[in-house]
Amino acid sequence: MAKTHIHGYSDQISARPGARIRFMVSVEGAERYRAEIVRLIHGDANPAGPGPREEVIATPVNGEYPARLQPTYAGSHVVVDDLGGLLNIGQSITVHAFIMPTTPAKGVQGIVTRCDAERRMGWALVIDEQGRLALWLGDGAGRLMQAAAPAPLAAGVWYSAGASYDGASGRAIVHLAPAVNAVNSLIGRVAMLAPAATHEAIAERLDFHAQSRTVIAGWDAGTAGGGAVIVGGHYNGKLDRPRVYGHALGAAALAELAAGSEPDSRGLVARWDFADGIGPAGIATDRVTDASGNDLHGRCVNAPARAMTGHNWSGREEHFIHAPAEYGAIHFHDDDLEDAGWEMDFELAVPDSMRSDVYAARVSAGGAVDYIPFIVRAPAGRPTAKIAFLVPTASYLAYSNEHLSLGQGTQAILGHTTVLGPEDIYLYQHPEFGLSTYDHHSDGSGVCYVSRLRPIPNMRPHYRFGGTLWGLAADLHLVDWLNAKGFRYDAITDEDLHREGAALLGGYNVVLTGSHPEYYSSAMLDAMENYLTAGGRLMYLGGNGFYWVTSYHPGKPYLIEVRKAEGGSRAWQAAAGEYYHSTTGERGGIWRNRARAPQKLVGVGFAAQGFDRSSYYRRMPDSLEANVRFIFAGVGEDELLGNFGLVGGGAAGHELDRYDLTLGTPPNAMLVASSEGHTDNYMRVVEEIYFNYPGSGGRQDSGVRGDIVYYPTAGGGAVFSASSIAWCGSLSHNNYDNNISRITANVLERFASDERPPGA
Repeated sequence: MAKTHIHGYSDQISARPGARIRFMVSVEGAERYRAEIVRLIHGDANPAGPGPREEVIATPVNGEYPARLQPTYAGSHVVVDDLGGLLNIGQSITVHAFIMPTTPAKGVQGIVTRCDAERRMGWALVIDEQGRLALWLGDGAGRLMQAAAPAPLAAGVWYSAGASYDGASGRAIVHLAPAVNAVNSLIGRVAMLAPAATHEAIAERLDFHAQSRTVIAGWDAGTAGGGAVIVGGHYNGKLDRPRVYGHALGAAALAELAAGSEPDSRGLVARWDFADGIGPAGIATDRVTDASGNDLHGRCVNAPARAMTGHNWSGREEHFIHAPAEYGAIHFHDDDLEDAGWEMDFELAVPDSMRSDVYAARVSAGGAVDYIPFIVRAPAGRPTAKIAFLVPTASYLAYSNEHLSLGQGTQAILGHTTVLGPEDIYLYQHPEFGLSTYDHHSDGSGVCYVSRLRPIPNMRPHYRFGGTLWGLAADLHLVDWLNAKGFRYDAITDEDLHREGAALLGGYNVVLTGSHPEYYSSAMLDAMENYLTAGGRLMYLGGNGFYWVTSYHPGKPYLIEVRKAEGGSRAWQAAAGEYYHSTTGERGGIWRNRARAPQKLVGVGFAAQGFDRSSYYRRMPDSLEANVRFIFAGVGEDELLGNFGLVGGGAAGHELDRYDLTLGTPPNAMLVASSEGHTDNYMRVVEEIYFNYPGSGGRQDSGVRGDIVYYPTAGGGAVFSASSIAWCGSLSHNNYDNNISRITANVLERFASDERPPGA
């Protein structure tokens, strides 16, 4: 009997009462499923803790639904609008593009096509099954013309790729020429490459008209539900300046195109300019412009990478907005996914009775269960509490569907045997669900865009990364503690903060972060800084926060962009010339390298990471000062702080932040406690290691630590930083009666009150 699987996602990550959230569900192996709305309280099944907790919320959507399997079609491409059929060419044709294939040996891949591959009808410039540039023409009645270059393409190399067919003579030409300069390709000009070559073939004359849609980086493979085009033969690599002529160009004219000249614009049907639209704020558009004058514009599907170095990149300018003509490439991948495109199963109108908190649609069938998380916000302009829990959804997205658990180096990073969960195995078996910013595409390039419009099995209340809680599951430690201690709070998300700014926070006395608010947009940083300078209070209850430059697509709030540059603990690094975000035009990398080190905001910044076991804090002399005595009320001077917990056995673990005046820690910040006793699996962050040398592990390097910091702000507010991802995992120890719980409650009670923070 086939095993049952169920997965889903929603169209919104947060909603106010009265708003609607649509849920999409796919089921394999069952005819019906059940849906219930639940409030998420605690997800950790560790027997040392309180155990999983959730509360069913009575709503009209609770009930049974017919099940169906909803397919997901990954792979990026461009679909061309051709209502007049100008590209329905069937007699003579020329197709040309500059191409940089990245997996030429992976199988047949479409470059520019208008064909029905199943019926072998139409025209197509492709990479064939032998990795060669080829022109395919077919009449759908069994007659097929194939002409190919004699040698296979090399990966990571720019080529001028052109082909033509003369219907009058039956003569086909394939012209291939390397277009390598000193910087644009994987290899340089000194490498031996096959020289420019023209291959000719004579075939019988045939009519290759086809009613299929024109596709760049694949071919038309039919239509899905809702009318979306299904594309096959996905191309991996870059394309630049593709064009189509309605007549056959000869070898000399194709050589002119290779040299960057326009031999003759007569008969030009389409010339797509991928750089058109680049402006000061990037190129956040799906539109692909046809510059021929025939308005055969296209539309990007599944978010291929834009603002990429083209065949003519000189290396003199690294910012695409300053040299748009050299950034005329799009990088396509066969595993890109922007929107799974599933049909809606049910819709929740958020009732007024649902308090602001963390929820999920729990869907189940045949023993399989999935949770689709969402946040309910307070009514607009009417906070229901003085405390706001800022749910780090940008970080959830950055890690969404990551495959690190299956990586070769993960066990060494963790310091223990990697434990795979069913979600990890399912993601490995179903790459169509897309990747995370910690993964590589199938061609080896890094993933820079991720979307929440798809199933995300690792963004669930019980998910464990490599055996430990991460993301949403880890943040439920805090949610559980807030509920156990009776603190009333509103929940908001990073996406809300990015969109609404400091005004969103202004109604709250104190904002709490989650355990790992790592990914931050400039708008989010500005909002937090403005809130603090206006007198707000912040409790930073995590580690490695405010770290990676993150962009939200201006027209697609569900899509974020991250470009990993030359700094930071990174799973990949963007190629030279591609550090700038296409969606905003800003430089990627870590905020520290853009003069906004986290120390300037919260007094601490990422210092070290390790995952074998967590440790504890020891109080520092500053903890005895009058302004911070409230923090340690009920805590002894010699107590070890947090030598217990559900995350590695201590409160100081996984990723740690450090006080550092040289990076912007405010001079009045008080260093009240520091962690110690870390193993050599804990290493100083790579951005602080300029030379490799022994002695950078936790047992020898004093910089490998987490620091608890308090300081009042210039505007009358205050900041408390716990500086550890593991902090919240210690809150429930001993039935919530412990010094980490006591310190957190002391600070929260004071920050949530209307009383001015000490020293402010």
